[in-house]
Amino acid sequence: MEITFLGVVFAVIIVLLAIGRPLYQAIAGGMIVTAGLFHIPVTVIVTKIASVIINWSSLSVLLSLYLITFLQRIESRSQIRLAQQDLNGIFHNRRINTAGAAFFIGLLPSAASMILCADIVKDATEGYLDPKEQAFTASWFRHIPESVLPTYTAVLLMSNLSGVEISEFILYMIVPVLALAGLGYAVYLHRIPNDTGTPASTNRLADFAHLIQHLWSLLLILILILVFHFQVVTSVLVSIALCIIIYRVTLDEIRKFIFAAFEKKMLGNTFLVLCLKELIAHTGVLLLLPDAMAKLPLPTYLIFGLLFFTATVISGSTGAIAMGTPLAFAAIPGGAPLMAYLMCMAHAASQISPTHVCLVVAADYFHVTLGDIVKKTLPVSIAFCVLMTLYYNVIKL
Repeated sequence: MEITFLGVVFAVIIVLLAIGRPLYQAIAGGMIVTAGLFHIPVTVIVTKIASVIINWSSLSVLLSLYLITFLQRIESRSQIRLAQQDLNGIFHNRRINTAGAAFFIGLLPSAASMILCADIVKDATEGYLDPKEQAFTASWFRHIPESVLPTYTAVLLMSNLSGVEISEFILYMIVPVLALAGLGYAVYLHRIPNDTGTPASTNRLADFAHLIQHLWSLLLILILILVFHFQVVTSVLVSIALCIIIYRVTLDEIRKFIFAAFEKKMLGNTFLVLCLKELIAHTGVLLLLPDAMAKLPLPTYLIFGLLFFTATVISGSTGAIAMGTPLAFAAIPGGAPLMAYLMCMAHAASQISPTHVCLVVAADYFHVTLGDIVKKTLPVSIAFCVLMTLYYNVIKL
């Protein structure tokens, strides 16, 4: 019955989005239905909502979104445009610029990087893709690194729970990463002309130096995270501090940026999504999924693949991995091939999950609905799952 209730919650969200209601109303409606169907006391609801602000794991998401927006206000979009020109000079290929820039920004393990990615994708595809297609392209390519890099919690957590070495896992993920890029290219990226509309570079080395100059603040954030293991919020604060000094930002400008960076719609929608995740986690419905899935007349590996997919759509990949990995590796002696397969299923599901904060950010940036992004992404995610199921049956031998 609880699983049926959960289906009703997501049906309410989907219906509200389908009839054109704003995202905050759809998520709020899902929260109300969750509280009613699962009889969650008001005191618990208040506690769970408060925990989004109190717990650093969720507060840092909101704070990093705000700080990245603040950083953008300091630099203005001119830096992004100049970086786009540098990429045109280096590769002289609009498709490579679009996918490569999004992939590069995906190295930053923060939902706020979606804003930076959207800036570049919009500039590169304007006039060739509509806003819905731009939102899909930015989200799809930005998230490819998330499926494989150990800078992301999901990869580290599954490696720890499964006992699979990261290096071995990455080896098996080469094909999935290529598949993700290929699918993204086949759907929309191929429609973008290769020609950038600008003269070919006469000095690629100079263009590369200019690219570093125009993206130094982002590069600094990446270095602090990947090399020195700083937290995202701390890294962005360091970058902001240096920008203020280098660009000689005045106190009046700082005060203006403080208010301008507060994107109420984006932060509000993100806050509600985090609240919904807390309420769903409280219901404990994820713990019921393994038994329900076990009743299906399917191979064991496929049952766990569907389990990871379903659980990720409901509450994100972290919850699915924490719940399902010990069970999967106890039932199947899979090693790195199994980890790669389950990670692929979770990754595909995360691209259509209403609890995925990055999708909220992309929807707000491109002024489309979350439902629009899901409609564009769902067929591609399913195609990826089918390909990875075939891939797993080859590599497990």
